[in-house]
Amino acid sequence: MKWIQAITDYSMYLKIERGLSDNTINSYVLDVKKIISYLEDNNLTYTPITIDNIIVKQFIYETAKSLNPRSQSRLISGLKGFFNYLIFEEYRNDNPLDTIDSPKIGRKLPDTLSENEINNLINAIDLSHPQGERNRAILEVLYSCGLRVSELTNLKISDLFFEEGFIKVTGKGDKQRFVPILEDTQKYITIYKNEIRNHLKINPEHQDILFLNRRGKQLTRAMIFTIIKDLAVKIDLDKTISPHTFRHSFATHLLENGADLRAIQLMLGHESITTTEIYTHVDRSQLAKVINNFHPRK
Repeated sequence: MKWIQAITDYSMYLKIERGLSDNTINSYVLDVKKIISYLEDNNLTYTPITIDNIIVKQFIYETAKSLNPRSQSRLISGLKGFFNYLIFEEYRNDNPLDTIDSPKIGRKLPDTLSENEINNLINAIDLSHPQGERNRAILEVLYSCGLRVSELTNLKISDLFFEEGFIKVTGKGDKQRFVPILEDTQKYITIYKNEIRNHLKINPEHQDILFLNRRGKQLTRAMIFTIIKDLAVKIDLDKTISPHTFRHSFATHLLENGADLRAIQLMLGHESITTTEIYTHVDRSQLAKVINNFHPRK
């Protein structure tokens, strides 16, 4: 079995069997391509079937020199997944990374924005600009619904159920969920949709996509990053933020105000509650409040 065939088959497995997004699949494939480049650079002729623990250890050791512990851990995890797939398909009997431990890393807490910082970012939007109303609606949706950036860019007009107070969100693995949407956020979307979007010459392929660029096409993830970073510069915000920062802030603020962790999990579309539990570490003072307010012996 050649590497290129293994990567092609692995990509199809990740897409069809596991339902992963293209971005996630590309990350896993990139891990495998790194070890292929290492073999080529060192004139080694191992295949996915014949490569052994010794060569993989050498690769990890050499590569680790230029990676931080978190990146090392991600690389090892990605390669373990690839070789586990080969075992699953009965191409191999062993995983050459079984004896390779990931470096110890602390649990990274998500960056968040305060309510004032979010308000300042939104207030900095120039509403006299043709894209101003769109950008305000985008930030309101990110913060009030906790969407991933890909979920935002793929949001459709047919996904809006304003009368019921929900939007339908298509998340990782094409899994769908309904997320409540505030009336103010509905208002900003409606203003954008009726006063700005209606006057665009819309690309036929993107007729149902809610947020469009000036050429009537679907916004890219990169464009959402640019909008947010430009606003951060405009208000002299001393934080590195991204669209995901609004998602983290959404969850953190809900938790701080007493929302149930299970409800937050459902709204975020987390498959496991343990993923959502990271938000309980963001502000430990809230845990003390829970004890003081609800414990029978307070």
